[in-house]
Amino acid sequence: MLPWLSAHPVQFPPVSQALDQPSGLLAAGGTLEPAWLLAAYRQGIFPWYSDNQPILWWSPDPRTVLFPEELHVSRSLAKRVRNGGFKVTFNRAFAAVVTACSAPRPEQDGTWITQEMQDAYLTLHQLGYARSVEIWDNKALVGGLYGVALGPVFFGESMFSHRRDASKIALVHLVQAMRHDGGKLIDCQMHTQHLARLGARNIARADFIGYLDTYLAVSKASENQPPLPCWSLPSACPI
Repeated sequence: MLPWLSAHPVQFPPVSQALDQPSGLLAAGGTLEPAWLLAAYRQGIFPWYSDNQPILWWSPDPRTVLFPEELHVSRSLAKRVRNGGFKVTFNRAFAAVVTACSAPRPEQDGTWITQEMQDAYLTLHQLGYARSVEIWDNKALVGGLYGVALGPVFFGESMFSHRRDASKIALVHLVQAMRHDGGKLIDCQMHTQHLARLGARNIARADFIGYLDTYLAVSKASENQPPLPCWSLPSACPI
């Protein structure tokens, strides 16, 4: 029986209770209020559901992560980063990035980034937790990504490209900024070939939780304080 979460208090079951099929499904219910989302990320949990479903919470095993020092940049991608003519900003157009990410992909009938999800992450952005990277071609937003930053961990949510390699370029710049500012880990949630080619790999959920316990130990003491590195500041922060 899948646990049903009431609106209060904010309390998740242990991630060890997540289902094997579908992999990682942990609970349903709760809300998308900031307290719920922040508590979820700190415990290695994230929401993922469709319009016709209740809020579903997941903690898959294994977990796909990218360690900044393991980013793989091919020669062609490195050339695009250097000579593509794109402008890169941080946190300048968060809502536009989320809207672009919410558009159904060619192989999809709908989107999991529902209006409710968009509103929830915009609130997190206004509080200083949800961050974005934007790729511009002149004044056109052509790529980007967004997620949640807690301490030295970035929990990736989604990315999009309207130009070749634009989302990859956003990830490269995110990693460069994290390396500069002491970032330790990017949570990619689930495995894709796209992410694997960039250096993301699977680790056991228990190991992932161990990293969170270590990296977020200091920030747990101040739940209401947003992170401070360049890549998570509320204002635009170009590299």
